[in-house]
Amino acid sequence: MTGFYPEGKLIGTEDNLYFMQSLSALNDAYHQGKILEAKAIVCDCSHNLIVDLGIMKGIIPREEGAIGIREGRVRDIAVISRVNRPVCFVITGFRKNENGRTVAVLSRRIAQEKCRREYINTLVPGDIIPAKITHLDSFGAFADIGCGIVSLIPIDSISVSRIDHPRERFMVGMDIKAVVRSFENGRINLSHKELLGTWEENAAKFSIGETVGGIIRSVEDYGAFIELSPNLAGLAEMKDNIYVGQQASVYIKNIIPSRMKIKLIIIDTFDYEQIPDGPEYYFSGDHMDYFRYSPDDSEKIIETDFQSAANDNTLLMQKCL
Repeated sequence: MTGFYPEGKLIGTEDNLYFMQSLSALNDAYHQGKILEAKAIVCDCSHNLIVDLGIMKGIIPREEGAIGIREGRVRDIAVISRVNRPVCFVITGFRKNENGRTVAVLSRRIAQEKCRREYINTLVPGDIIPAKITHLDSFGAFADIGCGIVSLIPIDSISVSRIDHPRERFMVGMDIKAVVRSFENGRINLSHKELLGTWEENAAKFSIGETVGGIIRSVEDYGAFIELSPNLAGLAEMKDNIYVGQQASVYIKNIIPSRMKIKLIIIDTFDYEQIPDGPEYYFSGDHMDYFRYSPDDSEKIIETDFQSAANDNTLLMQKCL
């Protein structure tokens, strides 16, 4: 890891606390261009953020609140919404306020530009990075990948098993891992499902004859698809009065790896709003070139070729040059 983290990760670290302990330490951080974090406590009527540095207050002028604010590409809500949250910044100077007290002048924009230049722009497809969920929408989950810079995980890239809304997998503030999928118009596209295990890895947790829990994800004329884990679903025989979103207890009738099939029988269903747990990851490295979800002998191949995406991005950059 290069030292750039989603906002909130630095605030309690020993290094960050050291620079907050005295004016001389803050002055050292200023001269070093050090990225620090502290809590934003107020957004004033001019949309300047007031930050609590402990020994003094800091101010992030509106136009320094985020990349794009000054140019009008980003709305002020990106600044306002940081109140009562940690914000990253570099110190750009010190000044006296109207009461004669010293305040630090801060820039979140410069911290973000440094993060983009020294970290985000060095990433390639297949890199696995830490991220923090910032908000959820019907089409995907937005995640902070460093210094408040946000990327999207499309809903169909969150898991193999289909979901109606990202809130079924994530909560705002949840720390996750994500895979760099591709680059488009200077933005990083993320994926997540490749970290949740192959069909075989997920199926290995279950055995024929067991009765286990699941979630009804789809009801068709020929049966109901039951999620057993985020990257694994089975097909149950049809039963009356069931619907999407119900919890289910299901009997495992058969497991057929060559067809990626798990045959189920629904024993019972009930309503229960489940709070999502943190994801269980099967891959522990920091980069993957290729992910194959389907078993080797499967009739259907489901795969992600990150190396191909990396080559496509390289060609695109060469054309731009």
